[in-house]
Amino acid sequence: MKLAELCGAGRSPALPLDIELPEGRLRLLSLLRVLPGQRYVGEAEWQGRRVLAKLLVGARAARQHAREREGARLLGEQRLDSPALLAEGLSGEGGWLLFEFLDGAESLGAAWQALSEQPPLSAAQAALLGEALQAIGRLHARGLWQDDLHLDNLLRHAGRLQLIDAGGIRAATPGQPLPHAQARDNLGVFFAQLPAELDAHLDALLADYRRGNPALALQAADLRRPIAQVRRWRLRDYLNKLGRDCSLFRVERDARGLCALRRSEGAELDALLDDPDRHIERGHLFKTGGAATVARIELDGRPLLVKRYNIKNPLHWLKRCWRPSRAWHSWVEGNRLDFLGIATPLPLAVREERRLGLRGRAWLVTEYLQGQDIIARFAALDGRLPAEAELVALDRLFATLLRERISHGDLKGHNIFWQDGRWALIDLDAMRQHRCPRRFARAYAKDRARFLRNWPADSALYRLLDQRLPQVPGTCPNR
Repeated sequence: MKLAELCGAGRSPALPLDIELPEGRLRLLSLLRVLPGQRYVGEAEWQGRRVLAKLLVGARAARQHAREREGARLLGEQRLDSPALLAEGLSGEGGWLLFEFLDGAESLGAAWQALSEQPPLSAAQAALLGEALQAIGRLHARGLWQDDLHLDNLLRHAGRLQLIDAGGIRAATPGQPLPHAQARDNLGVFFAQLPAELDAHLDALLADYRRGNPALALQAADLRRPIAQVRRWRLRDYLNKLGRDCSLFRVERDARGLCALRRSEGAELDALLDDPDRHIERGHLFKTGGAATVARIELDGRPLLVKRYNIKNPLHWLKRCWRPSRAWHSWVEGNRLDFLGIATPLPLAVREERRLGLRGRAWLVTEYLQGQDIIARFAALDGRLPAEAELVALDRLFATLLRERISHGDLKGHNIFWQDGRWALIDLDAMRQHRCPRRFARAYAKDRARFLRNWPADSALYRLLDQRLPQVPGTCPNR
């Protein structure tokens, strides 16, 4: 295949794939990242050795090639650890860059995922982030920064951290420390992609950064605004992807309606979405009729939950047809919670029926939670107080809802499940993230009061939870 033919190869070309380059044939073995018609990155064989190949095609190929080549040059000149650029070139068909392949390398992003359930800034987390921040400090000390700075762009290989994604490397004055504002904003990008619970430990983490870049005395207070700005932008950008075809989601619209699903789940869910009612009828029904029908189904041995939002009568249709369905709202809010690190059944797909642009029935598919709801779990204690780990997890859930200004809208105990050491939220039809602090305060107070009503007001458990759960000042008059 000629390089230019990659423009029409789509998202999943058949592998292995032979590409003719001026230096010889390149055999592409696997794909790590694909932007259809633009960029194909993966492991390859070239002149008898394994390489990481970045193949660039389309209208932007020349510009992307120049950025990658310049970034690799800057990293090399400043003697910062990064995979060596072995060969590169640009022609009328596109561009290519072949980097040293780091066999056995581990992404710090993957290493972080293995630690993500530990308490904030555990010893293992502190060691990993300290290693990353020292590498970032060294980068900044040499006058460089990476415009998409995150843990997946740092690889641990042979006991050293390697900087990758040279196309994101930018320079102020190479060889001289970055200016304060540039370093601050770049660190804001990095910290914004970590859990917000770590914000309380910024000063301790910055001590590691200063080991790599002692010339800059950044403080936690300097970072709070850029971190908040980047987090807002990242959430907004992620939610915008839910309704358009991209690398994360597959979205299809036609005269019959809309279907959106996680791209990683597509092959397994296609048959389900073609006829969701048949699967519901064969599943275990939790709720039938009325506004919603809920069933647990088995798909290739995997338990899933399917919720159908019904149209009860013509008047109900007139009220619902012109606005986003409750299935779509739950799809958005479930993805919002997942993005923010709040436990919830992972939303997998959503489908809406439409006629002449007007909505009818809709279906939501999520993972199925195997755990107990909080009422059943605490009832099994037979009057004893819950374990401290479960109370701490509840503290963290409410503190996160408070920090993110999220109200659930129906926080009864049957909507809170214990799974994998965390409390997960379900039934997100009424969930909202608020912009107005006063409206959020009222909504949060209602959520908190509704949650406490799951137990008698004179019980020891009620009093304990009322004492522990955070509140918005002025919204709980009884305390």
